[in-house]
Amino acid sequence: MKSISVIIPNYNGKHLFEKYFNHNFQVLTSIDTEVEIIVIDDASTDGSVEYLQQHYGDSITLLKKETNSGFSETCNLGIKQANMDLIFLLNTDVTLEPGYLEKLYKFFEKEDTFGVMGRIIGMDDDLIREAAREPRIMGRKIKSSDLFHLQNMDAFTPTFYLSGANALMDTKKLKTINGFNEMFNPYYGEDQELSIRAWRMGWKCYYEHNAVCRHEVMASTKNHNHKRAIKRIHFRNRYYVHYLHLQGSDLALWHLQILLCDVMLGAFTCQFYKIEAYRDFLSNRKGLRIKKSAFNRQMKKNHSNIGILDVIDNIKMMIKYQHVIKL
Repeated sequence: MKSISVIIPNYNGKHLFEKYFNHNFQVLTSIDTEVEIIVIDDASTDGSVEYLQQHYGDSITLLKKETNSGFSETCNLGIKQANMDLIFLLNTDVTLEPGYLEKLYKFFEKEDTFGVMGRIIGMDDDLIREAAREPRIMGRKIKSSDLFHLQNMDAFTPTFYLSGANALMDTKKLKTINGFNEMFNPYYGEDQELSIRAWRMGWKCYYEHNAVCRHEVMASTKNHNHKRAIKRIHFRNRYYVHYLHLQGSDLALWHLQILLCDVMLGAFTCQFYKIEAYRDFLSNRKGLRIKKSAFNRQMKKNHSNIGILDVIDNIKMMIKYQHVIKL
């Protein structure tokens, strides 16, 4: 079995460690392979670091940041530190069912697998919060469809993107594409954008319905900002995804679409966070162009010319003749 580096980003999550970490620690350390657990603290002020040092000491690697920056940069520090074959991203507000990781190993028998995630259900109920996602396009806006899985449990179910809360990924491939895009800090959309880059490199992202974990919904972000600020970040990062992965006339048409449907309509309906998000996007286009050019060079090095619209078509073809169960 391949060895695993577990990457756990944390910001003021002491209460979550107290509730969930020991359970996950037992699950992770019972796996019949080499496992390292790396917790990266994003400048917490709630005693998270002291709690982990007191209760887990040398059993984990603890990286401490001096300045709070957000999910992407925090995870990237752990990714750089990781030494094992696979990297498992795990949120502090998630609990794993026993056998979760063992059910994901089969996907890495295929050389083009980038990563796989399991089913996410509520902490106190069995409602499905995350499963496979099929991409769709409206005009030139890229969206994720309803949750689904394939009826044939032996089939490998593709997913448009892997959740950053519970995804197991190939370490070499993840490092090749330099982890998460830190322009997406503090949070939202970075896992989708990472997965799109993986698909465009010619790799695949999968979903395993029989691997189950529980998630305390919004536990890690609900205290960060008020609702308007969160919406602004959400829309800004959506604009980032489109700018990074649409090309030529498709990019121009998308730009026109958001000016009409988001910016102008947002002004009429007093959804000013959309206008603020668009302004943030425009002010950061130089950095986005640098990221886009760097990834295009990576694709050439990997002999890939797959576009985002090709990714959407490829995923649709993979499930075209399967019985799809919408959730």
